[in-house]
Amino acid sequence: MTHIISKEHLSLERLEEILNNHETLVLGEEARQAIEKCRSFLDGKMEDISRPVYGISTGFGSLCNVTIPKDQLSRLQYNLVVSHACGTGEIVRSDIVRLMLLLKAQSLSYGHSGAQVITVQRLLDMFNNDIIPVVYQQGSLGASGDLAPLAHMSLPLIGLGEVLYKGKIRPSREVWDEMGWEPVTLQSKEGLALLNGTQFMSAHAIWSLIQCHRLSKWADKIGAMSLEAYDGRIEPFLPLTHQLRPHRGQIDTAARFIDILEGSELMSRKKEHVQDPYSFRCIPQVHGAVKDNIRYVESVIENEINSATDNPNIFPDEDMIISAGNFHGEPIAIPMDTLAIAMSELANISERRIFRLISGQRGLPKFLVANPGLNSGFMIPQYTAASIVSQNKGLCWPASVDSIPSSQGQEDHVSMGSNSATKLVRVVENCETVLAIELFNAAQALDFRHQESGEKSSPKVERIFEEYRKIVPFIDNDEYMHPLIMKSIEFIR
Repeated sequence: MTHIISKEHLSLERLEEILNNHETLVLGEEARQAIEKCRSFLDGKMEDISRPVYGISTGFGSLCNVTIPKDQLSRLQYNLVVSHACGTGEIVRSDIVRLMLLLKAQSLSYGHSGAQVITVQRLLDMFNNDIIPVVYQQGSLGASGDLAPLAHMSLPLIGLGEVLYKGKIRPSREVWDEMGWEPVTLQSKEGLALLNGTQFMSAHAIWSLIQCHRLSKWADKIGAMSLEAYDGRIEPFLPLTHQLRPHRGQIDTAARFIDILEGSELMSRKKEHVQDPYSFRCIPQVHGAVKDNIRYVESVIENEINSATDNPNIFPDEDMIISAGNFHGEPIAIPMDTLAIAMSELANISERRIFRLISGQRGLPKFLVANPGLNSGFMIPQYTAASIVSQNKGLCWPASVDSIPSSQGQEDHVSMGSNSATKLVRVVENCETVLAIELFNAAQALDFRHQESGEKSSPKVERIFEEYRKIVPFIDNDEYMHPLIMKSIEFIR
């Protein structure tokens, strides 16, 4: 299967299909023509340009007033890439870097960046051949674009840096020789086109959103199993209440629980208690707020990935080159911070349900084990979940409220969106783990509920339970818990 790089709107759903189906990226003819037109315009402009143009005939940042001789403009772009490749920290996961390659090619394909066709094609070649540049997590301020990480992404284009290829990290030049590729000779403005942009932030956001949609669905299914196991009530999910407060996510969540729990014997039996704790009773409100936030952030990020975010922007039809600020990450930094908060809350309420399940209430044994005392049972998985939830709270301090001036004050306000992006990934991964621990507990509790009454949950919940029990068994006596938690994580993946 192939995906044509074009001006057609690129959605989150389409990106997920490209990744899951291992589609080949092909530069569309319209995009090719737009790239060539812009490059030709810029080359012609360089012949008689009468004024300094930022990043094209000048230095960068606070060096914008230093004019560069024409015969050194290619060297200027080379120097830009190598000097800016100063990232540190952990290596970015390969699936996010693949997204960076795709999103950078998409942004350059609109014909407002001045890239050569060969430069864009080589980005696609790396994606298609699973040749992944080694990129580091730290180094971007999220304004002037993601300079350091995009520089590392771009190093292989000029025969430098390292790539992950066939499971090994190798010098890119070695891999280039094997592929029969020559390093690209960057032309005027090209280095800046590659390094300016928000593709590091955007790729993290896209990866996170894909996971958030998945985890939101799992939170409902796992929450429903916990509700059944806890002998919870159905009334908080009935539609009349939610018509009085018609937030879309709240309505959708309540309707989903009604659907998941349809046909449950456990839910329809007489209840001794009048109300459930908030972690059960307010699931529509909390899970729903998360859904609404995911939907909002997705709309913002989709707008971002269908944009040209480098600087300056080139307009061949208008005969203009405009230096502005489309590289600034603020439009997506704030939403990424809010998405981290939303996913932290999804984990937070999940941990509270875990706490209730092990508390020895409503006929369930303490710590969900038949012989507590001799056995600690499910005591410590709740500790693990609590530790993770607490870490999330620290990670949710918004990075976008910070700014440190750079480049001698020329770049005096930055978004810090790259920090929003990398910590968002950590919060999402943490949320996944907490939900997996809840499933671990909910299945154990549901087993006890089956033993107590012989009554079944709904067909949908029982189907999940049966599939889960094929890989994670009921715990009679204490055993090594870590592998079981890891199996639970793999199950919801």
